[in-house]
Parts: sequence; structure tokens; C-alpha cells
Amino acid sequence: MTGPGNAPADLAAALDGWAPGPLVGTDTATPWAVAAFSGLLDLDPVAADGDPLPPLWHWLAFLDIPPMSALGDDGHLREGHFLPPVPDRRRMFAGGRLTWHAPWRVGDPVTRRQELGPVRVTQGRSGEMAFVTTRAEFRRGDTLLCVEEQDIVYRSQPAGTVRGTVAPDPAPRPGHEWAFTVPTGPELLFRMSALTYNTHRIHYDLPYATGVEGYPGLVVHGPLFALLGLEIARRHRPTTFVRGFEYRLTAPAFAGADVWVGGTPDGDRIDVAAGSDGAPESVRGSIELAT
Repeated sequence: MTGPGNAPADLAAALDGWAPGPLVGTDTATPWAVAAFSGLLDLDPVAADGDPLPPLWHWLAFLDIPPMSALGDDGHLREGHFLPPVPDRRRMFAGGRLTWHAPWRVGDPVTRRQELGPVRVTQGRSGEMAFVTTRAEFRRGDTLLCVEEQDIVYRSQPAGTVRGTVAPDPAPRPGHEWAFTVPTGPELLFRMSALTYNTHRIHYDLPYATGVEGYPGLVVHGPLFALLGLEIARRHRPTTFVRGFEYRLTAPAFAGADVWVGGTPDGDRIDVAAGSDGAPESVRGSIELAT
């Protein structure tokens, strides 16, 4: 479905009529998963059923566990309920929004209802892109715990073509009231992929990341930047309930870089950002705290 000369397909035409229905499933964030991710961040790994689940750590649950035969050449599912029918599909995590309504605990059986949100095709500096939003509600029994929207960007990029991404100019590390640094070697990328059952090859297969998708190195997981941003609230406002989080991923970072994470409080809001020195910011977001 590519055009002459391996030109990308018309994404609007590819998405015409695509309208998957909602999905409902139940899962739990286990003490093992919480302890394992704590170890990735060099935190105290003790976790037990009933402990508070840090905001966004529900990403350690509700994982896709497909058979190997269902994976495409990029390591992602070849077909999936909310995967758009984009030919030569390449995927990028773009950001999201969350609102928490009640505390979430380790070991809670939680039901997720996930549905397709807005779908739009835009023409950016790097070519045509399809923005796909999914919306999910998480409930413990009749109690609404969280509402989450995720924005994923898809493009049509035949294997081996050069990425047309135009990154913003590198920016110096901004000053923040709170900050910490995380090294991003291949060990961290491996553990993050394992904990989230993420088989996207850009995170562990260097020849694929550079030769097929056109990156300069192994890519640090976009969701990890969002999780690191919320670490600012967890570390500096540990007893305050996080009400909301909105974030946007702006540029990739690559294995080997030391990632900085910073946050500045402003009343009931914390502005957060993360990136690597000598490179553009990778995420910018805002945390809303309960008053």
C-alpha cells in the first residue's frame, strides 16, 4: 500500500471507516511489578497488597501479551484492536492526560474500559502523521479511580527510509527547584521493556533502530519520561494526592545519555520537564495536586 517509489500511503484514506468498538478487561498492579519498577529507579523495593500505587504505575498492569507469531517486523503487534490500518506503520508515543478520582492500591482488582477517541491526520514538518487517541476508565467495583487519554502518532515509513523528523534546537538544562538525574544505559532500557512487555525493537535492537527506523541510537522509552516526571511529585509531595497529569513528549532521547528530570511547584501545580544534556527536552508536563 505504498505509492510509487516507496512513497508513504495516504493516511486519511487508510483510516477511512476504521472504528473499533470498546474493550473491557480486569487486571491488577502486583507487589512484584511495583517492587521491580522500584528497583529500576533504585528505590526501596518493598511493596505489599494494599500499599498506595504511585500515580501512573498502573502501566505495569493491563499489558498486551501476544504470541510471538502475532508480532510484526518492528516488534509490535502486527494487528491489534486499536492499531490503525496504516501501511508500513511506525509508532511514536506523543503524550496524554490523566485525572485521578480515588486512591489506587497495589493488588486492587481494577476494570478498564477502553475506547477509541479522536483520530486526525495532520501534515507536519516531517510529513503526514495520524494522531490516534484512546480513552480509558479504570474502576474498582463501582468506584471510578482514573480516567486516562493517550495520544499515539503513526506514520507510514517503508523500512530503511530516512526519518524526516526535524528536531527542535538543543536547549540548556533549565533550572528547577527539584531535580534528579537518571543514567540510561542499555540495562535500563532492557528492564523497562521487560517490565512493560514492550517488544518494540527501537529499544534494544541497535541495527534495527538505526538501519530500519532511522534513529541515531537505541531510543529511551517515551512512557518512562512520563513516569519520571511524576517522580517529582512522589518524591517531594509524597502525602499529597495527585489529581491530574498532562504531558507531551517532544523529542526522543537515546541510550547512554544521562536524563535530567526537574520540577517547579506553583501553588497546587508542579511544572515538570525531562531531557538529556545537549539535546532538546523530551517531555514537558503539569501535575495537579489536590488542595
